[in-house]
Amino acid sequence: MLLWSSRLFSLIIHYPLRHTCTFASAKKPWWNLGSSAATVFSRTLTSMEPKDTEVTNTTSSPLPTFTEVSADLQSPAAAQAPNVNTEMPAVGLLPGETVVKEGRANILYPNANEVFYNPVQEFNRDLTCAVITEFARDVLAQRGVKLVVPGEKEKVVVSLSEEKNEADSQMEEENGAEEPAVTATVGEKCDTGLRVLEGLAASGLRSVRFALEVPGLKSITANDFSHKAAALIARNAQYNRVSHLLEASCKDASLLMYEMRGKKDRYDVIDLDPYGSPSCFLDAAVQAVSEGGLLCITCTDMAVMAGKRGETCYSKYGSVSIKSKYCHEMALRIILHSLDQRAAVYQRYIQPLLSVSVDFYIRVFVRVFTGQAKVKNSASKQALVYNCVGCGSFHLQSMGKRIDNGKNMKYSAATGPPVGRECEHCGQRHQLGGPLWAEPIHDSSFVHKVLSAVSGNPSRFGTTKRIEGMLSMVTEELEDVPFYYTVDGLSSTIHCNTPPLLQFRSALLHAGYRVSLTHACKNAIKTDAPPSVIWDIMRCWEKVNPVRREKLSETSPAFRILSTEAKLEACFTVRNDANPQSRKRHLTRFQENPQAYWGPKARAKACGGIATDLQDKRKKFQNKRKSQVTDSAQLKDFPCKRFKQGTCTHGDDCRYSHKSEQTTEEKTE
Repeated sequence: MLLWSSRLFSLIIHYPLRHTCTFASAKKPWWNLGSSAATVFSRTLTSMEPKDTEVTNTTSSPLPTFTEVSADLQSPAAAQAPNVNTEMPAVGLLPGETVVKEGRANILYPNANEVFYNPVQEFNRDLTCAVITEFARDVLAQRGVKLVVPGEKEKVVVSLSEEKNEADSQMEEENGAEEPAVTATVGEKCDTGLRVLEGLAASGLRSVRFALEVPGLKSITANDFSHKAAALIARNAQYNRVSHLLEASCKDASLLMYEMRGKKDRYDVIDLDPYGSPSCFLDAAVQAVSEGGLLCITCTDMAVMAGKRGETCYSKYGSVSIKSKYCHEMALRIILHSLDQRAAVYQRYIQPLLSVSVDFYIRVFVRVFTGQAKVKNSASKQALVYNCVGCGSFHLQSMGKRIDNGKNMKYSAATGPPVGRECEHCGQRHQLGGPLWAEPIHDSSFVHKVLSAVSGNPSRFGTTKRIEGMLSMVTEELEDVPFYYTVDGLSSTIHCNTPPLLQFRSALLHAGYRVSLTHACKNAIKTDAPPSVIWDIMRCWEKVNPVRREKLSETSPAFRILSTEAKLEACFTVRNDANPQSRKRHLTRFQENPQAYWGPKARAKACGGIATDLQDKRKKFQNKRKSQVTDSAQLKDFPCKRFKQGTCTHGDDCRYSHKSEQTTEEKTE
């Protein structure tokens, strides 16, 4: 009580110096907003506006205003957006703050890195805005709401006939009585729109961009457990004039979602972008999303999901990861399996819309539905994978089997295993991984909608070219074929030259099998051809590019594979359909390094700051010699390690120095 009184006294003394609050229309006094909101309220120089509360600035701020700092901070794209308040915000910059521009948002960002921000994730945020927009377009169309996206041109249907038919005119008169659909624009609150939650908002950049770039939203809740982050979210909402849409929250993300798991309280869209694993939030997320709602999940613990720590992966996601060439797609299928498994506990199931593996992280967009009959199919959607440690061949084993008996569906255990104790191609052992999602990881029709919207409005996002390139590859992928082979991995197994990608694809097409590229790996192919056909093609390629077999060990996978005669005569003549359209058009399909140290940044601390600079930490273990030594004479400046150990046999001919280090007495002199 004493602590609360002192805090209240401090607020009464300092707060009126900058703002005067009017609570005439407020339903609750600000001291009744709860402990979290009251704490954030007391720690900020600007108010976190509750509902139905007006805040007016009656005194001039001593800090520089937004206009005085820079006239170029306002996004030029925001001026073109309809119904967006383009007046300069009244929030001033605090000492040590700068403005970060991304999309249509201008975010206050402390120079001291008090709130986590990663500029490399702009592609992630752009793709999320595009996906949510198309999701809102589909959902709100059923409610009679039409979305108006800035920069998007309406499709005009031109009639080829000059004179209208009388029947057409009569039809137009009858349809003229219908009321036009309600339109929703960016920056405006839609009463029948979507409710969005960003569970781990940090600076609130993603939520502010939702408010300024995604139409058809009813409310946005930007939550973060850090008080400093929640305070900055409130300031950024006021700074970008979206306080009527965006509400800052300072709670534990899981607790907040558990509180909103009632059917009437659920969110239509939940976005989770943690630093590391999202496993601790998945159970609450599948309960707090509405019927048919959208879950947007980011995982940055790629090493765990790619096979480096299989036991850790099982403890987090209920699946064992293994080291393989297809590790990036395996990570996608592991997180989808974890989501489906947690949803099945509550008689819910998932429907993937888009799943992408991007550099060091993965991003999945899934819809969640309720249905006991659909949940019974969950076992048949999961599978185990048998991966050969020698040649890399893999086989899938379904976890369940369903048989359609007309009116009824019968479920039973699957039969197996699909492989023997040893690999039939190289004689090596198998590793068992999974269970993981074995169904398609994309919704082709939805991906085409997002691709069409992004391509038709190229100025909307800063990473439009990369989004277009990646989604184009996604539409070309084989939906019913899990995992892929890398061409360089196949040639490395038998120690031969790597065949050109188009020739290898053509050989599979000539053999009568389907083949496609994958967005998850640059030099990889997806095909429905069995491993025996793939190794027959590699045997035919080895005949053209022979390997010195006398150097191969008799127990090596290369010797065992090449000792078997090929049953298939491969044709490596390049076909026209071997080169996909995304490759012909030279689209930006894979990320190019934008800058040095562009990967994951340091982890944010619980108190609001971040850990030691990651660049300084890396310098301790690498780049010890800043200038590369090219002249052997310069090596004499470095001591010989073997001479210190007494094992150097080169004597005076050694390239390194044999001079003993100075003693402490010589150094002091």
